[in-house]
Amino acid sequence: MTDLTSMDDIAKYNRQAWDQLVDKGNQWTRPVTSDQIQAARKGQWSVVLTPERTVPGEWLAGVQDLEVLALASGGGQQTPILSAAGANVTVIDNSPGQLKQDQAVADREGLSIRTELGDMRDLSRFQDKSFDLVFNPCSIGFVPDVQPVFDEVARVLRPGGRLMCGFTNPVRFVFDEDAIERDAMQVRHVLPYADETHLTEPELEKLRAEGEPFLFSHTLEGLIGGQLQAGMIMIGFYEDRPESDYASKFFASYFATCFKKPM
Repeated sequence: MTDLTSMDDIAKYNRQAWDQLVDKGNQWTRPVTSDQIQAARKGQWSVVLTPERTVPGEWLAGVQDLEVLALASGGGQQTPILSAAGANVTVIDNSPGQLKQDQAVADREGLSIRTELGDMRDLSRFQDKSFDLVFNPCSIGFVPDVQPVFDEVARVLRPGGRLMCGFTNPVRFVFDEDAIERDAMQVRHVLPYADETHLTEPELEKLRAEGEPFLFSHTLEGLIGGQLQAGMIMIGFYEDRPESDYASKFFASYFATCFKKPM
């Protein structure tokens, strides 16, 4: 049994879980195709922060030649597209397997992508004001405390730099996940949610046996207010209602934000 008594224990467990998901071919571990890379090189590209809705073009205008940090964004998907579009991309991810997917696309397509193995809570290897854009697609739910992430991002962003994040709507965690997968909505949990405190021991054993990463909900105050607390200004917001998620028949189960660091 994995001991999940600290954030470091959780990060270690989730690293192993995501490496297993790579081996299983999870949809967020499948690299983009050569056709997608060629299209990006011609200016025909899009990326996602949430499952289905693409990031608005105005959020990514002028990405060419920007210094981009793809934060917890391994998997060979968003990172190679941004690189092919002309950005100078560094990707940091907790999973060696996910980083290998990015490197595989870079090798295949002749892209220059810097890969870094590490936790999104600790960006100390990067100097202050190193990046113009931090791109974080829907992965902050794998850490219990979001404020250290936002504080570190604010530090490494240059004045005028942007942070783009995708989030699972905290409301989704009120409902039983197994029921959602059966196309049913069953209120079960009090928020904020955490797998290790809200699931029964048999459910936790099943989650571990299946190699699924541990998830956490956060408050809207933490997700949006946390970015404000880090000293950034909100300049963009959208919701995503993916057809693949039954919960989205009732509410937008994902959303994305764009924040800017003041000059």
